[in-house]
Amino acid sequence: MAARFSADRRVAAEWEPQECLWIAWPHNQATWPGRFKNIPSLFAKWIHLVSESLPVRVLADAKVARQCQRMIGTSKHVEIVDIPTNDCWVRDYGPTFILSDSGTTLNAVTWRYNAWGGKYPPWDLDASAGQAIADHSKSLSVQSNLCLEGGALEFDGGGRLLTTPCLLEASRNPDVTKQDLIKELKRLTGVTEILWVQGGGLAGDDTDGHIDQLARFIDRKNIVVCTSEHDQDAHAVGLKQNLEQIRAWSQTTTPRVTVHELPAPQIRYIDGQPVPQSYCNFLRLGPDRMLVPGFGAPEDDIAAGLLKDLSNTEVTLIDCRDLAWGLGALHCASRDQPSLAAHEQVQNNMLA
Repeated sequence: MAARFSADRRVAAEWEPQECLWIAWPHNQATWPGRFKNIPSLFAKWIHLVSESLPVRVLADAKVARQCQRMIGTSKHVEIVDIPTNDCWVRDYGPTFILSDSGTTLNAVTWRYNAWGGKYPPWDLDASAGQAIADHSKSLSVQSNLCLEGGALEFDGGGRLLTTPCLLEASRNPDVTKQDLIKELKRLTGVTEILWVQGGGLAGDDTDGHIDQLARFIDRKNIVVCTSEHDQDAHAVGLKQNLEQIRAWSQTTTPRVTVHELPAPQIRYIDGQPVPQSYCNFLRLGPDRMLVPGFGAPEDDIAAGLLKDLSNTEVTLIDCRDLAWGLGALHCASRDQPSLAAHEQVQNNMLA
């Protein structure tokens, strides 16, 4: 259902109440060369964990729905939705849900999608899935002319957005200026302040530097930033530059923000290729629970402990060593849908 948005809108923060979580069933074996056999069982386990806290809607068309149903079983908290996909990274091709300030309307922005600048054809099914998700959720939707991915946008629920220059890549938006981007992001999502984090991305990241691997809001007054204590790693300098930029910004924005370092594991290689591993790719399941990717590294427990202390939530580590070989983790492979019913209460709390 297409519509024009009203003037008042915002993107909910991921720690706010959620209606459901969208996950796309994995089936593209080329995404995990040599390791795909472990991926469906990982997704089945993950879906069960999420369904303990939230309803899950799983994208799976007729070609893969039978395997999906067999592996996850029957649960009143899991719905298999007949939407075809090319790949599982629904964070990037799924819609950005928007809440109206009146709390009466769920909107959705669907962005143009071209598989991170045309890197992985075909992507036609993924490019259509965002609108299909919006339709299934009965959202009022607007199609943007901007080409971007959901993992490039990090919102605090109060009008602030973190992103990176990946949006300015010629392979995505060749004829769009930075000012054009800012204007369109503000118009569609209601943000009033944008920080462009410019130090650089993780080694092995094929997204040109998505923010959900680099820096995340824990709440409106706390941010975690991916850093490296392994000085020899190729991304160590760029991650430090991100940290310094965000620290400087944190003292000028309102409300002020405390910045916490979230050290990444030493770079791991598979077949000579670096695998992007960041604890910033955690997944919030609303206000009470967080799933954190684990990489079999000494930093796993450190990250889980810090995130638990900062968020004051239940934290569960999930082994993502195989998943990360697909060059993403938990946040990349999911799309949260905010709860419209809880919106008014959240707005009142923000104003208190």
